[in-house]
Amino acid sequence: MARLTRAQQQELTRAAVLTAARTEFADHGYADAKIDRIADRADLTRGAVYSNFSSKRALYLAVLLDMTTPSGPPADPEPGLAAAIGAFARVRLERLPLSAETAAGANLQLRSLTGVFAHEAGRAALAQLSRLESLLLARALEAHGPGGRRVRLAELVLTVLDGAARMAETAPGFGDPFDVALACRHLSTLELAETWNPPHLPYVDPARSVDEQWVAPGGLPDVLTGNTARLDEDGVILIVGTARLGAAEEAVRAARDGDRVTVVVVTGDPAELGALVRFRLTDLAGCLRQAVTTPGWPGFQVVIDDAGTVAAATGVEAGDETESAVRIMGGHIVSRADGRGAGHAAGLGAGNTSDGVRYGRGGRGTDADDNLGTKPSGSPRTEMDSARGTEPGGSQDPEPSSSRDTTPNGDRGAKPRGGQAASSGGDRGAKPRSGQAASSGGDRGATPNGGRGLETRGSRDGGS
Repeated sequence: MARLTRAQQQELTRAAVLTAARTEFADHGYADAKIDRIADRADLTRGAVYSNFSSKRALYLAVLLDMTTPSGPPADPEPGLAAAIGAFARVRLERLPLSAETAAGANLQLRSLTGVFAHEAGRAALAQLSRLESLLLARALEAHGPGGRRVRLAELVLTVLDGAARMAETAPGFGDPFDVALACRHLSTLELAETWNPPHLPYVDPARSVDEQWVAPGGLPDVLTGNTARLDEDGVILIVGTARLGAAEEAVRAARDGDRVTVVVVTGDPAELGALVRFRLTDLAGCLRQAVTTPGWPGFQVVIDDAGTVAAATGVEAGDETESAVRIMGGHIVSRADGRGAGHAAGLGAGNTSDGVRYGRGGRGTDADDNLGTKPSGSPRTEMDSARGTEPGGSQDPEPSSSRDTTPNGDRGAKPRGGQAASSGGDRGAKPRSGQAASSGGDRGATPNGGRGLETRGSRDGGS
């Protein structure tokens, strides 16, 4: 019998630890599980366990990820938005434990994270993860019929399902899962204010025009599909830390038709926070693939960059607070943006400003634009026009943000960065492109921030 290689031996050791840990967590729960007992169950030393997993938390997340199995599309899906929501709810509710389960076993079956992340970095990551999960579910629902943005609907669905799971932890057997699934279906009939108008976006600096060779890293998987991520295609790459995951929607909505949007997640703690993101997104994507035929992710991918490979290739420092973006075109990085709103700026392209927040990937002048309370931008620019900061006809629009005309603050009660005074709600603090008259607030079909004072960057999380 041939001797095992070192890599094969490590894989066997890791599998033995995971099997023993799953039994330990099912018997005692996360809080009372002991690494020594896990080592004894696996017939290994304590050091062998820690050589594969840096902490009990990292081991628990590895067990949860191991419980997520690849799944194919539904056999005979029912068409329509309500049916898609109901199918997704049923898949999620299948994990509800029976009343006869022990508390520890039930929590493991529920993939519960109660008490696992009590520190601030973990809580921040969980909050941002929920926003990214809502976007992924919303994109799947947006593929089912007209109606535009459906993020608030997705948030509501996830809230109901999370509530059912929490109830199963404290009161096993309470309620009927079929009633919960039916209630989720009916959420599709609610009229929700699905507007996309984050107040900070008009004050985001435009992307910087650059011309850098792009060598795309290979071999990194897309968490949503399990396939190898395509980082060499034209589009936007947004690099975000675990504390900035909610900014993904800014890149998605600003992206042009045909763009591939890649969200690259980086962290200073890949063993725990990186593992948390991988587990939650893999779990959600698996549920969606079982529930709907077309999850709604064409041109959208998510990469967990544990080693910082993509971040290094783009020249970005990886950390939990990172938020940077680049636009790729023809094998070159043609524009860059950093800081809050980077994905939005890169999506619009170099030299473009938020003279009107538009609904990305839905086309200009569509019903989606009307649904979002926004007015589509003027004549679309070509990729190279945007990289040069010129109009399609060749007329230059080089005015930097620091030299824009300003208007009094009025009722905004806040002054944006760079010494600019905020304009009235109509033109949203940005000077129109050359030759265009500034539109009033009514021209865009949206009132500024609901009459509230507009806060400055950094004073609120404002949708990024």
